[in-house]
Amino acid sequence: MQPIVSVSNLSKRYASGHQALDSVSLDIDKGEILALLGPNGAGKTTLISIICGIVTPTTGSVKVNGHDNASEYRKTRKMIGLVPQELTLGAFDTVWNTLCFSRGLHGHPPDPAHIEKTLRQLSLWEKRDSTLMTLSGGMKRRVLIGKALSHQPAILFLDEPTAGVDVELRKEMWALVNELRESGVTIILTTHYIEEAEEIADRIGVISDGRLLLVEEKSALMEKMGNKRLTIDLRQAITEVPPALAEYDLQLSDTGDQLTYTYDTRRERTGITALLQALNDTGLSLRDINTSQSSLEEIFVNLVSDS
Repeated sequence: MQPIVSVSNLSKRYASGHQALDSVSLDIDKGEILALLGPNGAGKTTLISIICGIVTPTTGSVKVNGHDNASEYRKTRKMIGLVPQELTLGAFDTVWNTLCFSRGLHGHPPDPAHIEKTLRQLSLWEKRDSTLMTLSGGMKRRVLIGKALSHQPAILFLDEPTAGVDVELRKEMWALVNELRESGVTIILTTHYIEEAEEIADRIGVISDGRLLLVEEKSALMEKMGNKRLTIDLRQAITEVPPALAEYDLQLSDTGDQLTYTYDTRRERTGITALLQALNDTGLSLRDINTSQSSLEEIFVNLVSDS
């Protein structure tokens, strides 16, 4: 199947000499949700701005549904909706007119039914006649999403879509993103919220210093790179790890009543059986044992710090 977005050897160097992107290649499949994670200045916004045709790359190419986004700009731009990070809205227009104007700007005829449906999805229907200057920051963020959806794009780019909004609105937006994906829309989002990627993404890309470090299925990424931890609760606190347990590199809690053993799930032997036997041989009495998986946040931090 042809990817709906194909990025090939994309680089961007500004006149100042700053290398914002360095040979980035990426294929995005139709109907998936791809989350791009990276620290500030990593190149996330530059990448999606180039795909959307807003920024010109220094080298490389982008195809959207098989069309070159430079030579066939009108075709590719019609297929794309972009929700920018900044709240770029006028002050005196109404919510309804803002969406209608945006739809017309992309060459589509008026469709009041679609505009109404979009406003209702975004809980903006009651605000349709309100001027933008009277809206809260969260409401303005919804209007930006409404503008991007007004022309019924096949691909939706969300640049930090939930920045500055409360937890309740963030979860509402996650639900909306899932609804859009179910309707066939391909979604690419940049985010600083690790839990956002964990919650809604199918695949995760990690960008640092303009380089795409990896793109993986979320579950595969966590399985491949995430360690598991075995937490052992002791019945009695100890002051140090017994020398006989040194080979297991156990971490003792500050309270002295908990030991943590980290192991790689990919290894043929985890060492847990031998550890439990060694604990028994030292005379330590166990109260409870449980395991936990490394979070996506830990994986992300490790990747960026190693790059």
